[in-house]
Amino acid sequence: MLLALDSSTLTLSLALVGPGGTLLAEESHPPPRKQSDMLPLALTELLSREGLGLSDVTAYAVGLGPGSFTGLRIGLSTVKALAYAQRCPVAGVSSLAALALDGPMDVPLLPAMVARRGEVYVGFYRRAGEALLEEAGEDAWTPAQLGAYLKGHPETRVLGPAANELQEDLVQAGAAAAQLLSGPTFPSAWAVARLARIPKDYVAEALFALEPHYLRGSLAERNPKFPPLPGPAPTARIRGEEE
Repeated sequence: MLLALDSSTLTLSLALVGPGGTLLAEESHPPPRKQSDMLPLALTELLSREGLGLSDVTAYAVGLGPGSFTGLRIGLSTVKALAYAQRCPVAGVSSLAALALDGPMDVPLLPAMVARRGEVYVGFYRRAGEALLEEAGEDAWTPAQLGAYLKGHPETRVLGPAANELQEDLVQAGAAAAQLLSGPTFPSAWAVARLARIPKDYVAEALFALEPHYLRGSLAERNPKFPPLPGPAPTARIRGEEE
């Protein structure tokens, strides 16, 4: 049995998937409760309602972001701890890709999440059934950049938290209201599970190497009072920092 979760936004999403990829249960937990408070109990209660326990989980899938730094750390650390204790394989997937998988088919999809400092995390996908094609790399833009892009690409549809939270700003920047979809508003764990490619076996090194998908450094990492530690910079998990 596969347990999937996404904690990249303020809404925690959980899903249980049985043999053959059958969805057994799915639920979401919106704010204001903190994910650090609700995740352990929500996870065990979801299993309990299906008459299951952690010992029945044979694999995990987790959304790696981009998104809330705190939320991503909470979700991934929980999954890594459980997988390490149980010796279960884990797969991580893009949370923006999970958003796109719940979008309409046969149109360019731009999943978008609001980031700090006036930025928006964006991805570029096209869905064909359960297949998802990434048409460009994920990035962090300003709302003005996103609105200008949408103005020049009228066939593109935006989905995700930013489509609702930044609707007025995006329209003022050139986007058409019809380009901004009302849902989904968060990446679903069910979409994470469908995208996940679960390794056949548990490999501790692969588990330890799994990290959140950051598109930029956190505020703490940019604080000049705390310079980077000696050694190679963590460029593998932060895109665009040197650009």
